[in-house]
Amino acid sequence: MIDFSRRGFMLSAAAALDSYAPAEATISNAVGTGKLESAVLRVESRGKVYEKAFGKARVDSPFLIASITKPMTATVAMILCERGKLSLDDLASKHLPGVDKRLTLRHLLTHTSGLPDMLPDNDDLRRRNAPLSEFVKGAMKAPLEFVPGTKVQYQSMGILLAAEIVERVSKRPLREFLRDELFKPLGMSRTALGMGKYKMSDVVRSQVDPTPETKHWDWNSPYWRNLGAPWGGAHATAADIAAFLRAFAKPAGKPVSKETARLMTSNQAQGLKPGWGIGWSVTPKPFGHSGSTGTLSWADAEKDTIFVMLTSLPATISNKLVIDPVSKWVREAI
Repeated sequence: MIDFSRRGFMLSAAAALDSYAPAEATISNAVGTGKLESAVLRVESRGKVYEKAFGKARVDSPFLIASITKPMTATVAMILCERGKLSLDDLASKHLPGVDKRLTLRHLLTHTSGLPDMLPDNDDLRRRNAPLSEFVKGAMKAPLEFVPGTKVQYQSMGILLAAEIVERVSKRPLREFLRDELFKPLGMSRTALGMGKYKMSDVVRSQVDPTPETKHWDWNSPYWRNLGAPWGGAHATAADIAAFLRAFAKPAGKPVSKETARLMTSNQAQGLKPGWGIGWSVTPKPFGHSGSTGTLSWADAEKDTIFVMLTSLPATISNKLVIDPVSKWVREAI
């Protein structure tokens, strides 16, 4: 792997984004050694766009983006807030009778709810190919691990309950609401919650080794790809994710107002560590989100730069191998 801390790279930072050779070498090396099957890197910086596919991917290949789905779900919740159908201070129990009466929509969207990241029986639910409604029932009954608003703890189940509220209030399936109210307005024509219009052969394979026990519910299974988990079940291309980030880095009034965009990308967990925006990770700056399938996206509005890297290799391996060094190089080069 290339050492991006070498003095030569640092001295040429001003011109570095005219040549992506160091980043390309890191990714190509991982592909060449057989460790990485597919990747796409896209960087938009000061009016220039760089995009390249590696391995088996094309630049327009849809990847399973995992938790980059979360800010998408949060965005449609905020669309309903802007329309007066929801409020961040709404008690979740107003829309989901039976949930802990201390929970608010704000808690669900800022990782301060006290809900677990995953349900204790998550693997069993997936093993049984349970519908999403069973995950919702489990999340509604899950005991809180701390008093809401007193701690930040990453929690996919909070995003799930926020998504359920969106569906009940809008009276529309989340995947349709996302398509019509977020993806279409931003021109994200190759993004879908679940499979959308795609066939399994259209989407990039995740590098997980199937076993007889897991092959019918792992990341590559038709079950998981079609489930449409609002915390991690979207498919998207690098260009579409860049368009999503751009809507918040340079807010122009859609899909949410400039004020809402700024709210979502600023710290809403004041006094707690780490801080979180609404759906977006915001500390340290710039804002963005990553995914366990091996994805990373961020936008630095001050430096007019957007970064998207999608890989087929789980983040437990790809972060150290390619994502972190390439992201670090871009941040130092801009």
